[in-house]
Amino acid sequence: MPATDAVVVGSGPNGLTAAITLAQAGLAVELFEASEGIGGGARTDELTLPGFAHDPCSAVHPLGIGSPAFRALPLAEHGLRWLQPDLALAHPVPGRPAVVLDRGFQATVASLGRDGHRYRRLLQPFADRWDALAAAFLRAPLDGFPPHPALLAAFGVPGGLPISALAAFFKESGTRAMLSGLAAHVIAPLSTPATGGVAMVFAAAAHANGWPVPAGGSQSITDALAGYFRLLGGKIHTGTLVRSIDELPPARAYVLDVSPRDLVTIGGHRLGRKYAARLGRYSYGPAAFKIDYALSEPVPWLDPDCRRAGTVHIGPSVPEIGNALKAVQHGRPPNPPFLITSQPTVVDPSRAPEGKSVFWAYGHVPAGWPGDLTTLMEKQIERFAPGFRDLVLARSVRGPAALEAANRNYLGGDIACGAFRGTQLLFRPIPVPVPYATPDPRIFLCSAATPPGPGVHGMCGWHAARTALRRVFGVSGAGMTRARMTEAIGG
Repeated sequence: MPATDAVVVGSGPNGLTAAITLAQAGLAVELFEASEGIGGGARTDELTLPGFAHDPCSAVHPLGIGSPAFRALPLAEHGLRWLQPDLALAHPVPGRPAVVLDRGFQATVASLGRDGHRYRRLLQPFADRWDALAAAFLRAPLDGFPPHPALLAAFGVPGGLPISALAAFFKESGTRAMLSGLAAHVIAPLSTPATGGVAMVFAAAAHANGWPVPAGGSQSITDALAGYFRLLGGKIHTGTLVRSIDELPPARAYVLDVSPRDLVTIGGHRLGRKYAARLGRYSYGPAAFKIDYALSEPVPWLDPDCRRAGTVHIGPSVPEIGNALKAVQHGRPPNPPFLITSQPTVVDPSRAPEGKSVFWAYGHVPAGWPGDLTTLMEKQIERFAPGFRDLVLARSVRGPAALEAANRNYLGGDIACGAFRGTQLLFRPIPVPVPYATPDPRIFLCSAATPPGPGVHGMCGWHAARTALRRVFGVSGAGMTRARMTEAIGG
């Protein structure tokens, strides 16, 4: 028998969660990471100047704090501490106060004017039952009967709509812009089906659990997962790029936190030509263009609520957001771009020297785009924070090529590891009941190219590991994992 029961490739949140789930079942597990450091999209580095701690990818984690997988793990015992800004999100709108998202509904309802009560009627049933919604929603749609089916069905009626249709139920332009901005995280046209559900999930998560940042940066999530994995006896190997299963130790199961492209490469002939061909048709989406800033002081937002929010979306109207997304889909850079920005030092001053700030912003560009969006992005920020450029001490600029170089799963700069369109709206990487399994009974996929998709939540890894436990090791549930998961999602 092999000395190692299971091997995991990739140390992003999904890979680490998969490794933990396997190790909790009493298996000997080894994890291999191509980079010298672990974390994938959940890392923290000094990208600009000494003393400025930046998150190269994810910084704000509404799905992390609300993840059933993470809630079932003792991550606080390994140093993870969530910090909540006064406001989860602010969305500035010209000529009126910003629209905001808060924990609870009071500030949000007040900011939405005539739409406040209608918005609350739509979202509160799901925010109040977030744990049940997350358990039902953050899974493969066809992998068994879902928990809480009535709640999921109630969510699916408005959630299946394009955000353009859902937003039309509201009267205020600020409400429509805020909802469109939430949906724009998946970089799809506003007319795309199910983008209404994307907006609703992000909003419900804010009202249920906030949009927190981890104290010290996103690396804290990775370090907590890795610390617990090592406590369970797991081994982590870094600086090891895996090109083939044959390069790995003999094991009974292999769980891969990689893109479909790399799955085909690593799995080779074991996956069969038909499956490999189907993965070859997997569609990758547009890219991000990201800038991390070291600032001499906080961003000088005109709207006071923007100074209190951990996240600020910049897209003042539905037409402007929609045009930015259309441009990207047609292979053009947006002008002006829709921006997602994060200012962690609003709630975590340890991330920068005293009085100074870290700030990041990203816009969307075509996959593999070689240009520079810096000028357009900073012009957009200046519309709502005049004098911003004067505060810039240093910036780290990364376009699609640099993003892919830092993380192999981000093909062409696609930080979602797959386009939000066609059958991939619900079924990733291909439409099968159990998308984590492959034709080789020992090889499993656990990256964001599987349900429930991108985000720092670990659920792809949790589902893939449980599939491997059932199919390879004959374990129905994962002992302590199953019990703690049941407790975390309320039965």
